[in-house]
Amino acid sequence: MKLGLIGVGNIGQHFANRLLAAGHQLIVHDRSREAQDRIVARGAIGANSVEEVARQTPIVLLCLPLPAIVAEVGAQIAQAGGVRILVDLSTTGPSVTKTVEAQLSAKGIAMIGSPVSGGTVAAEKGTLAVMAAGPKEAYDEIEPVLHVIGKNVFYLGADPSLGQTMKIINNTLYATSMIASCEALVYGVKAGLDPQTLLDVINVSSGRSFATLERIPQCVLDRSFPVRFTTELLHKDVKMCMDEAEKLGVPMLVNPAARQFLAFAITQGDGPRDNVYPIRHIEEWAGVQFGAKPE
Repeated sequence: MKLGLIGVGNIGQHFANRLLAAGHQLIVHDRSREAQDRIVARGAIGANSVEEVARQTPIVLLCLPLPAIVAEVGAQIAQAGGVRILVDLSTTGPSVTKTVEAQLSAKGIAMIGSPVSGGTVAAEKGTLAVMAAGPKEAYDEIEPVLHVIGKNVFYLGADPSLGQTMKIINNTLYATSMIASCEALVYGVKAGLDPQTLLDVINVSSGRSFATLERIPQCVLDRSFPVRFTTELLHKDVKMCMDEAEKLGVPMLVNPAARQFLAFAITQGDGPRDNVYPIRHIEEWAGVQFGAKPE
């Protein structure tokens, strides 16, 4: 297919690489010229603006960091013309997705809200979970593209906002379980348990989660803290979930504690750091450290 991709940063670059490897013709644009040039060097065609991408490609994919940017780019695409299907791979939230979808549908453009989950490692390997929603005919057309970037592709219904609802629920559950795991693991170390043994037991028992299976072993145990998904972006997703649940009158009593801790971490300068980095505050309060750098 001839595809446009707007946003080729931490996650988007892996989408671009996989789409190029699969033989798709790709036109890319990013506000960072360095990020764009990196993908052009691998065979993509560079574009100087959102409108330039829209004029050249019938199907455009978005991979953008914030709902406000998705709204801005969506409006530009609606005005530019030429696009038939817009696929939003970002975590945009249901409310903004509904606003963008209304603008696009007025111009005859179908929107697929299709956020992904799994992080940069899964994006590179093509093993992401993909949560797609939107008009079925448009979904059927772009489904092969989604299978290039993800392993588990789900169609959630005709309303494009349903994929976004699914994504913020997932990310909120991750945030809450991750922070609760950090507290419990720090407690275990202070009580005298070995960090690796703690994880080994939990990960074959009922307390295991994505945080204990993947993120904490990969990022905290060796104190490397590579940036895979920032604290400020996770906080953004959790806050969206709280706000959307409130609109529907659904009580949230436990998950807001995770949002509050992430908000505190941001005030301490952790916003651009990986979302497991704030375990350091729990460690500081407890007077112990979970894991150590390899000798």
